[in-house]
Amino acid sequence: MLSSYLFLQLVCIALFIYGIRLMNSPETAVGGNLIGALGMAGATIMTMLEAEVLTVGTVWAGLLVGSALGVWLASAVKMIQMPQMVALFNGFGGAASFMVATLTALQGGLNTFALFTSGLAIVVGGVTFSGSLVAAAKLHGLMKQRPVHLKGHNTYLWVSGFVMVLAVIGMTFQIGTPGLHAALLIIFSHLFGCVFTIRVGGADMPITISLLNSFSGVAGSVAGFALPNGALLVVVGSIVGASGLILTQIMCRAMNRTLLDILLGRTTVLPGSAAQTGSQAPLEPAPEGAPEPAQPDLPSWQEALCGAEKAAIIPGYGMAVAQAQLQVKQLAELLESRGAEVRFGIHPVAGRMPGHMNVLLAEVDVPYDKLCELDEINAFLEQADLAVIVGANDVVNPAAMEAEGTPIYGMPIIRADLAKNVLVCNYDTKPGYAGVDNSLYKMDKVHLLLGDAKDSLAELIAVLKGGTAERPDGPEQDAAPEESPAALIKAAQRVVIVPGYGMAVAQAQAQVKFLVDLLQSWGKRVEIAVHPVAGRMPGHMNVLMAEVDIPYELLLEMDQINDQFKDVDVVIVVGANDVINPAANTHEGTPIYGMPVLRASEARHVIVYNLDRSPGYSGVENTLYDMDHCIFVPGDAAVTLQALLEELRAAG
Repeated sequence: MLSSYLFLQLVCIALFIYGIRLMNSPETAVGGNLIGALGMAGATIMTMLEAEVLTVGTVWAGLLVGSALGVWLASAVKMIQMPQMVALFNGFGGAASFMVATLTALQGGLNTFALFTSGLAIVVGGVTFSGSLVAAAKLHGLMKQRPVHLKGHNTYLWVSGFVMVLAVIGMTFQIGTPGLHAALLIIFSHLFGCVFTIRVGGADMPITISLLNSFSGVAGSVAGFALPNGALLVVVGSIVGASGLILTQIMCRAMNRTLLDILLGRTTVLPGSAAQTGSQAPLEPAPEGAPEPAQPDLPSWQEALCGAEKAAIIPGYGMAVAQAQLQVKQLAELLESRGAEVRFGIHPVAGRMPGHMNVLLAEVDVPYDKLCELDEINAFLEQADLAVIVGANDVVNPAAMEAEGTPIYGMPIIRADLAKNVLVCNYDTKPGYAGVDNSLYKMDKVHLLLGDAKDSLAELIAVLKGGTAERPDGPEQDAAPEESPAALIKAAQRVVIVPGYGMAVAQAQAQVKFLVDLLQSWGKRVEIAVHPVAGRMPGHMNVLMAEVDIPYELLLEMDQINDQFKDVDVVIVVGANDVINPAANTHEGTPIYGMPVLRASEARHVIVYNLDRSPGYSGVENTLYDMDHCIFVPGDAAVTLQALLEELRAAG
């Protein structure tokens, strides 16, 4: 029995290691995650078998509750809330470890080593749990994000640490009762975790989360030593602990600061302290009558944007707050369509968790090979015509090279200042979490577009679409004339029709059928994109299309068509609203935020035949209507489509 149990443990360990290996690449990360989950499921079942609790109802009830909670969190938590979610998961791992260790210590009959490891697991697990809760609260805005220094802060840490050492010694050598030692360890480990985490600033949370992740692994590994068959827990916990420590070390090096300085809150300027942004002496005023120095002939930001041949986009936490990653991708694609080479500069500590910017950009399918780390992007910026900063502050602040004595002095930064022109799409010019004024903002070649990053990026996108400036030494580009819906449809090779409840109300399915037949007779590729909740019942649009004999094979579900919209010449929307509203991807807090929608906005042209521009049943304004490539035709869909058909037939 023991040999088979060890074999199954090795299988689960192999699954975990292989899953982690697959997570090295974005292309295989999803598969790696699934393999890791399979390993966890196998380990759970195997442990239940070994403990002979496979038929205990309460155990299965706990598994079901935990699984349901996990599924709910996976679907309900927004991407911007992922850092605090990761912090909570770290905390749950620590809580599980100190609970297991506590129960093990209280059962009696343990040897000295098992008692020692139980006490140590309670300490590390308790610190991890309480510290993770504080980190999650800071990230979620429930606590101040700046470092909090308590009166006698270090005294709390020293006293709690001293008590924990005594309690571990007492538990190890069975001095007194195990229950008293366990209670002291639980209380003071939680106190220690809260007090040491509360002193860390919000901008340093990526490193703190990485450290707590390591602690959760260490806690699990130590708890495994206290169990009779804890080899699996020891190995997997060691992997998590080691990887977390390596990541923490890498991130500390990237910021050129020590872990101790971060944990002591020395990396953030406290309120009321003056942050110097340079050490230069004040400039002497120019003598009277002296000629003013010649100002360089700098281009406007519109000219710099449209004329860029090499552009770097530098995202930061402000992009996450504004949920502007989709606009960032659109900006990159437009620059590339004009012949520019585009790269994304990713600072290792940008955001609020390790890999925060990578996750957000992957969410909108930005190619991973365009993401550059610090050294690579800085070399690119030396030749770049343009740097576009989106919600980044401290990680691009030249004060890190100039302002000796400030918290960020010596921290490696992304050298946006090396680019010929810089566009800053930040909310305001206030200092970042380090509290140091950003000297980049005062440079002549820097253009500030302040406000919500999403709005600023929309302005950049509009300029690129409008072609307000010619590319230097490039061919002349005439602005495309505004065309009628009929002209656009006649010129199209591929057309997708998106029906909605408005088509049902107008009873316009017959006109849709006539339109499909006409376009197919001209040799065009025509398809119908059906959203699963379009209409007022499941399959509503399918029923209406079948009613007028539209072939079923022309109907495409959302997963089939969404990745193809970018290759579609014209999308014709007939009475659909919420199911094509891009606000579902961008407007956090609205009823449709996070709802999967048909990405009709990615097509080259969109023509909307809706009754009016009023919001759909969600009450959220449809941002598609205001896009430059969208033509809105108001009125009863049956009437407006009939007019379109007559115009097309006349033109044909």
